Amino acid sequence: MGQQNDGDERDQAKSDGIALPSHVAGSGTLDRLVDTARDYAKASTAENTNKAYAADWKHFGRWCRIKGADPLPPSPEMIGLYLADMAAPVGKTPAITVTTIERRLSGLAWHYQQRGFTLDRKNRHIASVLAGIKRKHARPPVQKEAILRDDILAMVATLPYDLRGLRDRAILLLGYAGGLRRSEIVSLDHGKDDTPESGGWIDISDDGALLTLNAKTGWREVEVGRGSSDQTCPVHALEQWLHFAKIDFGPVFVRTSRDGKKTLPARLTDKHVARLIKQTVLSAGIRADLPEKDRLALFSGHSLRAGLASSAEVDERYVQKHLGHASAEMTRRYQRRRDRFRVNLTKAAGL
Repeated sequence: MGQQNDGDERDQAKSDGIALPSHVAGSGTLDRLVDTARDYAKASTAENTNKAYAADWKHFGRWCRIKGADPLPPSPEMIGLYLADMAAPVGKTPAITVTTIERRLSGLAWHYQQRGFTLDRKNRHIASVLAGIKRKHARPPVQKEAILRDDILAMVATLPYDLRGLRDRAILLLGYAGGLRRSEIVSLDHGKDDTPESGGWIDISDDGALLTLNAKTGWREVEVGRGSSDQTCPVHALEQWLHFAKIDFGPVFVRTSRDGKKTLPARLTDKHVARLIKQTVLSAGIRADLPEKDRLALFSGHSLRAGLASSAEVDERYVQKHLGHASAEMTRRYQRRRDRFRVNLTKAAGL
């Protein structure tokens, strides 16, 4: 099995679409440029997307081997059967959600494109099966609970004032006030181009912090103003962390020693943000009316973005710009309690 996996990886490297033309002889310089071009091609999609697409292709390849089929070239008929098998598997294998099925189809289309093939997703063998799966199995998206003002204050109040507590307080307040994704929080550097894996950097002034982020939709700037008090100010919390952690270069949010008294050079992963949110939600007693399992399931990294969108009493367009949304409709999905029934079209229509 290991040899098979190694073969799959070699095959992927050879067929990623980045190679010398067949009539050009290789050389050290050209081969290095091919490797560089492959690195750039890989960077064209987010790292998490690359990982997901790689897993999708691996899953489809395994399915094809079990069924005695070949994944190349693309067969709309076989892909239609693959979609049906994921939606209604035989035996004890659990069905896969419609969202995951659509993501896997996107992963297959991406991989076929890298190999010089075109997957026609409008082909009836694919489109009609997928439409039927959506009609039969699709459900409204399950939205995570928004973390509102009183919630975030209660959460940060549970944190100690050692280095780890200062760091986690800055993460929660900055993530909330900036409406940031988990990955955006942990990818910040102290200055521009501090590290190769940077996803952005911070500039602190008297008015607040300007975050320059390399987000999903491209580069954008997020202004995080100073709060009404040091206890609730995200910029003050960030300054306290940077000062006592003695960070003036490289990743803003790094690991600490077990006792929370020393910083370590390793950048935090976005999983830390998810764990931190769940941990402090429990410690603060938020939604204590529910069992612990249900409380943990309600909150995630998106709860910070949803909280800002739901709590900020400003014109919707400012929230849209702050969150980096391409449309107002996407922003409204994040607003859990605002604007519902604010405009009553029933009465406006005379009823």
